[in-house]
This record gives sequence, C-alpha cells and structure tokens, in this order.
Amino acid sequence: MDVDEPAKGKEGKPIIVLLIGAPGSGKSTFCEQVMSSSTRPWVRVCQDTIKNGKAGTKAQCIDSARSALKNGKSVFIDRCNLEKEQRDEFVKLGRPQVDVHAVVLDLPVKLCISRSVKRTGHEGNLQGGRAAAVVNRMLQKKELPKLSEGYGRITFCQNESDVESAIGTYSGLGPLDTLPHGSFGQKNPGAKVQLGIMKFLKKTDVPANTESTSKRVQDSDASQVIGKRDTSLKEACLVSESANMESKKDEEPVIGSVGIDVSLNDTPTLAFPSISTADFQFDLEKASDIIVEKVAEFVNKLGNARLVLVDLTHKSKVLSLVRNKAAQKNIDSNRFFTFVGDITKLHSEGGLRCNVIANAANWRLKPGGGGVNAAIFSAGGPTLEVATKEQAKSLYPGNAVVVPLPSTSPLFCREGVTHVIHVLGPNMNPQRPNYLDNDYSKGCKILYETYTSLFEGFASIVRTQKKLPEGSIEILQTKLSEPQDCSESAPKTHSTNSDKKSKREDLHESERSKRSKEYQDEAENVSDSNTGKVNLSNIKSDGSKTKTWGSWAQVLYNIAMHPEKRKDVVLEISEDVVILHDIYPKAQKHLLVVARDHGLDCLADVRKENLELLRTMHAVGLKWAEKFLHDDSTLVFRLGYHSAPSMRQLHLHVISQDFDSAHLKNKKHWNSFNTAFFRDSVDVLEEVSSDGKAILNDDESLMSVELRCNRCRSVHPTIPKLKLHIGRCRASFPNTLLQNGRLVTAPSNANTDP
Repeated sequence: MDVDEPAKGKEGKPIIVLLIGAPGSGKSTFCEQVMSSSTRPWVRVCQDTIKNGKAGTKAQCIDSARSALKNGKSVFIDRCNLEKEQRDEFVKLGRPQVDVHAVVLDLPVKLCISRSVKRTGHEGNLQGGRAAAVVNRMLQKKELPKLSEGYGRITFCQNESDVESAIGTYSGLGPLDTLPHGSFGQKNPGAKVQLGIMKFLKKTDVPANTESTSKRVQDSDASQVIGKRDTSLKEACLVSESANMESKKDEEPVIGSVGIDVSLNDTPTLAFPSISTADFQFDLEKASDIIVEKVAEFVNKLGNARLVLVDLTHKSKVLSLVRNKAAQKNIDSNRFFTFVGDITKLHSEGGLRCNVIANAANWRLKPGGGGVNAAIFSAGGPTLEVATKEQAKSLYPGNAVVVPLPSTSPLFCREGVTHVIHVLGPNMNPQRPNYLDNDYSKGCKILYETYTSLFEGFASIVRTQKKLPEGSIEILQTKLSEPQDCSESAPKTHSTNSDKKSKREDLHESERSKRSKEYQDEAENVSDSNTGKVNLSNIKSDGSKTKTWGSWAQVLYNIAMHPEKRKDVVLEISEDVVILHDIYPKAQKHLLVVARDHGLDCLADVRKENLELLRTMHAVGLKWAEKFLHDDSTLVFRLGYHSAPSMRQLHLHVISQDFDSAHLKNKKHWNSFNTAFFRDSVDVLEEVSSDGKAILNDDESLMSVELRCNRCRSVHPTIPKLKLHIGRCRASFPNTLLQNGRLVTAPSNANTDP
C-alpha cells in the first residue's frame, strides 16, 4: 500500500495527533486547514486557549483530549511538544482503539523566528522581539520522536511542501479511514537535531559585538536588538544554514549529483527518466550527451524551475555520466540535478516534491509492459489512463503529450503531481515497434526532439503555475520536422480563432501533442491544430488564465459538484447553488453560497453570461440573512466575494458585521473582509451587468494594511484590541457601506443607520 493512501477499515478509529514544532512552525494553521476540509470529526486541544479562551495547564489539555477521544472524535494536540517528557502523557492516551500519530513540523529556524516575530494577535501572545529568544531557547531542547515511544505513525515535515502534503493526507481521512503505520519523510534519521540560531553564534568565530547581541536576545525582550541589529540577525541565519550544510558533508547523499538539500525549495519541478536507455537500448554515452546538451539549452529559460533526472539505483550508469558531464558544463546545480528513487514516490519516500513527472511511454500510450511506463500508469490509477486517452490515442517517436492529472488520481493526492508528460524516444530494441536498426544518426535526431518536446511541455506548465520575469521563458527557435501520425486512427485537427490568438500571444507550446477538445472545454489546455502543438497555459476562452489549486483548496468544488455526499454540512441544495456554514466562521453568522457551475473557480472567471447565476446567489444570500435577522434583529450583514479566494469554486460570503469569532485571529482574516479586497455583491452585479466582468482588488498589500474598525475606522495595533473596541463601538457605519444596499439589516432598521 502507498504510504499516504488511506485504507478503508470496517470501524472508525479515533486518532490523537501530536503536533511537534517550534513557535511559528505552523501548528495552528495545520489544524485549521485540516479541520476546515476533513469529513472526520476533529477537536483541537491548545494550551494557549484551553481555559475558556485563555492559557491553561497541560493537565487540562490531557483531560480535554481524553474526553474527545471517549466521544469518538480525533484530536490534534496543538502544543510545542518538543521534548519527549512533554509528549509521554499524551502518548499514553493511545490504546488499541486509539491510534497515536506525530506530525513533526521541523521547519528551518530562520522561518520559524521570522513568522513568530512578525505575527500579531497570537493566542499565546508570543510575538514581536521576545519570540526570537523563545524559539531559540526551545529548539535547544528539541528531541525528535521515535516509533519506540509508542507512536503508530510519525510524519516529518522539513519544508512547506512537506507540510502541505501532510495537510492533504489528514484532510483526506474520512470517519472510517486509517493510515499506514511507520515513519515517513525523515530525510536523514541519523542527522543531528537542527539547532537554534543563537547556538551557532556561540560556536562560530564571530565579532564580539555579535556575540553580545546574541546574549541580549536570549536574556532580554530582544525587540530593540532585532530592530537595531537586523544585520546581525541575518548573519546569524546565514551561519545557521552554513552549519547545517557543513554537518551533512560526511553523510551519504540522497541525490546523485550536486549535494544540495532538494527539500528546501518549493519550486516547479520536472522529474524525468532517461528516455530510450533501458527497454529501448539506446547507447548510454550518446544519450547522456544529448540529455546534458538539452538541459543546458533549457535550464536558464525556466526561471527558478528545476529539472531532475531520476533512476532507481545509485549504481545507474546514466546518472553517473550525466552528473559528470553536467559538472563539466557548469550547469547550475540548483536548477538541474540527479535523484535516486521511484519516480512515482519521490515525495512520500524521498522528500522531493515534483509537480510534473515524465513517462517513457509506448507508442499506443497504453499501460502495462514494464519499467517506468507500467509504474506510472499503475500509480496514476484509472483516471490517468482516461485523461491520456482524451489527449491522444498514439504517439510518434520524438513527440510529447502533456496530460493534466485529475485531482482524484493517487499521484495527485499523495505525491502532489499535477501533470504527466508522456514522451516516446528512439528505439534500438529489435523486439519493439519502430526499430531503427542501430541507425544512431536518426536515433540521436529523434532523441533531441524528444527532450525538446518534453522540456517545452514543462515550460508551458511553469507559465501557468507561476508568473516568471518577462523573457525568462523564451519561445524556442528550434524547428522540428512536422509530426507524423503513427496509426490510421490518429485524430485529425482543425484550426480555431482561439488557437490562433494563443499563437499570436507567443504562449509556450509543446510541438507534437494531439488536440483534446474535452480538455480545451475545461480551459486547461490550448491546441494549435495547424501544427499539432499543445500549450498548457490554462487559458480560458476569453484569454484569461486559470489558477492552479492545491488539493486542500478543492473542498468547496467537491461539495458543489457532489453535495449529496456531504449532507452533514450542506444546509440547502438547489440546481444552481449549495449553502453551508463556513467551518471557520469569522463572525457570529457566516455562510457560504457556493455556485454549482463547473468552470467558475472564482470571481475572475465570471462574465456577463453568468449574471443570472450571480443574481440567484445574491437572492439566496439575502434570504438567509433575513432568516437570521428574524431571530436577531441587532445583526447587520454584508454579502460579497473575495477578489482572490483561497478556496476553489465561486462562493458568496454572507457574514454578520460583529466579527465576534474565535477563528478571526490575524490581520489577514480581518483585512480580507474589511478592505477593497472584499467586493460587495451588489457592486459585482452592477459591474458584470455593465462591463461584463467584476473589478478585482487582489493586491496582496491589502492584507497587511493597518487594522481599522469597520464602523468608526479607528486604527488598532492588535486583533485582541480591535475586537475589544468593536464590541463597544456604536458609531455609524461608513457612508460607502450605507449606500446601494451593501448592508443588510432588519426591516425595522431599514431607515436608520445600523
């Protein structure tokens, strides 16, 4: 069984998950994201809030966890839990009917300190300058958990990609699901525990004033030190990173080439096997020359994206050849390296997150056979085969077919793979079709074309997932021969105006993939049927780009498409919308009206033809607001959309303006509803009716502006102080909100200021 694939059990078993990590490692965020999307009942036990919203004791946390487990609920223990002694009593809560898991958020020290220093409104008030010293002090005592302590499963997260993967794993657990036991994700079990920044300062030959700064940070508030000695802190972080790298010198490298910690970067990454060098018996020396030459051509055109050559064994000759030749050409080792591991389990077993993998396919694009092709089709599940058939039925040597993975594919859910690129290289094996009879002149030409098509396809995906500096991905000048159909059933293609438009816009295209009408309809692909080229720029029919959504952000979409499966959370279902409570409401009353129209991911997708749906959503939102107002006439509501939502599927917020909620914790929460980032439904209706689209205010800087009261607009330094003020403020709402029906009040208040 794959390590992160839930197994169905006959009876549900509660889980107690100890979150282990320094302040700022993201424990509370981990809980929030899992609990907002999981169908399993979870309870978060946090010592900072265990006593009626205030800090309590460890004993209270244990009692709360025991009570929740007794009621059949699963539990997150949201404490630092960095020392074994601090964890032991929680581990003892496990029994045959209760699984005990640990999730270790072992993120870089610099990141934890930066987060802790910058945050505001923290539940435990650990923020500002004091946080740096606390994080450092706690990390000196860190003890990583072991299975022998009594855990059934331990997941180590050493970068933000690992964290996202773990969130997806626990979010996907249903009430009856279990997870395989064992230890997962630890890159080097024998490595020393990551030390705090200040300890490295003491062990390093640094100027006396820096050492003095370190002592003051540990012994005092440290806020003045961080403000005045920012340079010293940055130097300390660099010392920390250097020491970490130094400690790894004598360890056996996981990767085959450059000795970098590939887990540190969360960047677009293509993992590919050597094409035509195993089953197709292409000469390794010639193949390695071509790989290195094509990598050198592309690597600087991909921005910060990475190319990774993968093989199953450290003894791989092609890996050794490519490593040496890449070093001779001085190819940037942060952009290209080799890796030993199973290409279908790079993240779950090797800690390497690759959003795109290449498959050395057969000409019929069929599963089966052996080697990489069989492994990838098996790991991708039936959905990969279906998605592949939608793109093409056959493949000619030198060509590539880019296949977007459905979110239901195990490769997508478990490994974070969003696309598979099928490629077919030249064949020197007389037992296979298209045998070249050792014609290496033709074979090398085809292999050049194969890698060109592969890297072009990846470049197109990079463009969709991250906007790179202008010119960083260039239109390739290499002109290849026109593709040939390798079967009589190969699909014919026809040109369209939208295809020509994409060509005029110089979007990066893969030279020989076949057209898929269904995929184009989903706005995930654009074909140029005059040339057989395919581009993965996620272009919609109007030329706008779609957004790539993480697995956890698909929850609303899944509910909207299949609300009958989630009757436990859905309040109302109609042909056009579903209604549900926001699972982490930011006010006393907070509902979501979710559109059921496939293809409307967010407000940016809305056009004039969707106007009737918007009106329906607004009317349904008003109905529910009026229902709440009938029960409590003191409430005031706004209906609106986020300019750039974090969850996929167009949804309207119906939210009361008291903002009285324990889930409203930080500046981003507040500003997402109280700046221009929040677009009132009435304004959106007018804009779409007159202009065909809504105005989006998605400037990220809006999330960091000062905290202002939504009534009197006074400024407040922290969320707790803002909440205290809001509870007392009786000022009228600003005139901008009092106009055009932006606020919804009880009928008796209709002619007065709320």
